[in-house]
Amino acid sequence: MAKKIVINKINKNISEPKKKLVVSGPKIELKALLDAGCHFGHQSQRWNPKMANYLYGIRDGVHIFDLVKTKTGLEKAVEFAKEIASKGGKIIFVGTKRQSQSIIKEEALKAKMPFVSERWLGGILTNWGIIKKSINKLKDLKEQKASGELAKKFTKKENILIDREITRLERFFGGLVDLKDLPAALFVIDVKKEKAALQEASKKGIPVIAVVDSNVDPDLVNCLIPANDDAVGSVKLIVGLIAEAIIQGNQIWEKTQKKV
Repeated sequence: MAKKIVINKINKNISEPKKKLVVSGPKIELKALLDAGCHFGHQSQRWNPKMANYLYGIRDGVHIFDLVKTKTGLEKAVEFAKEIASKGGKIIFVGTKRQSQSIIKEEALKAKMPFVSERWLGGILTNWGIIKKSINKLKDLKEQKASGELAKKFTKKENILIDREITRLERFFGGLVDLKDLPAALFVIDVKKEKAALQEASKKGIPVIAVVDSNVDPDLVNCLIPANDDAVGSVKLIVGLIAEAIIQGNQIWEKTQKKV
């Protein structure tokens, strides 16, 4: 069943909290969350009871998020992401499902953060040493190709095979080339799809910021944003706000480095 609902029914029942949380990061408006469709959950029969505290009710068989709690969770996530960036920490953006891939890549690049938008390969966190070798191989091949060294050393047929290898490595590791060590945190879209990433983060003690829909278990998430993780509008708004906060954090970090 498609997530359909008469928005003005909810709009009448949602109001700003009497006391707004004061945040120094990007401004977050309830109306923007509503317009983006962040309030839509999944069909009520597909819910996870652990998400009950974040739900407003049910409309037309679909769970609706309490946007006041979505806003609160997003504000905390924004501040956490900004704090990490202000200390020079890296946050891997993770979103491999179709509707989030381009958004994750675009916003991560804006924020100068690593990203995984194609597929989470097992071991990125728990077997970092091996993964780092593949990243270094990609960087080395690209440098040799750019300098013309490969064209001189190998035949045309061999260069075609090398190009295929570069394409393969770029697909899986291209977003991680600037990651020198384990990240300070993960930022995840779709906890259910990226379960392997969350499990690795848990094993390594790496905190997770995540958009958590009504049908998933939030136990492995440290900084929870209860919201729709399927709608492009919802994903774009939330990822954009996190990226904006990180950019602000990056600016703080750059200023502190200039003083050193």
